[in-house]
Amino acid sequence: MKLFDTHAHLDNEQFDEDRDGVIERAIAAGVQRMCVVGCTPESSLAGCDLAARYPDNLRASVGIQPNYVAAAMPPWMDEIIELSKRPEVIAIGETGLDCYWQDSPLDIQRDYFDQHIQLSIDTGKPLIIHMRESGEEIRQALAPFTKQGPLRGIMHSFTGDIALAETFLEFGLHISFAGMLTYRKSIELRHVAARIPENRLLIETDSPYLSPEPHRAKRPNEPARLVHTAACLAETRGITIEQLAEITFRNANLLFGW
Repeated sequence: MKLFDTHAHLDNEQFDEDRDGVIERAIAAGVQRMCVVGCTPESSLAGCDLAARYPDNLRASVGIQPNYVAAAMPPWMDEIIELSKRPEVIAIGETGLDCYWQDSPLDIQRDYFDQHIQLSIDTGKPLIIHMRESGEEIRQALAPFTKQGPLRGIMHSFTGDIALAETFLEFGLHISFAGMLTYRKSIELRHVAARIPENRLLIETDSPYLSPEPHRAKRPNEPARLVHTAACLAETRGITIEQLAEITFRNANLLFGW
């Protein structure tokens, strides 16, 4: 059984004392491929360097996460554009909009989101999109770009309703589920996950965040725990975990071109 963690912040300082061990445990648990997702130029570079060290198991995504854009300096986006050319980079992001935290004004978030969307289109590399209490705002931001054709990317750690999911599917995007899917109260989210078309379905850990049950209280989260989210999603959809692994592994490889 092979699993693909499409979203892991393996550069995060919480892994500094055992990063190689985290990666080795993931591989031993069947998580054969992982996308290391950047939030700033510095973390994006760290992800690229880490992916270069583990070419069989890691690739990188480069971007500026919306909660960091208020601190962004003028060269930051230029640095992301340059990093996007590296061979280990398979995606653009983490980008998107966040209306929960008040770290960055929404107009600045929108400007950087637009730049990331265009970079995704220009490079042909899929977007990794952050959404927190911002579903309608993201729909409005993405809609004009769909005039150029279907978008390629991932609604990461999706928590929206089925109507919002269907809108993003119409735009061409994939839907990815993280540890929150396993939580006892996430009944509606599991209903949504059951209705996502097979060829648009992905899984992730968002590690070091969002530890799944039965490890919810244990931090940091790590890619080896992806198996729990996979098992929950398989049960939700009425298939075996082996079938779910095969579906999501294939979908991720096709999307990322790996």
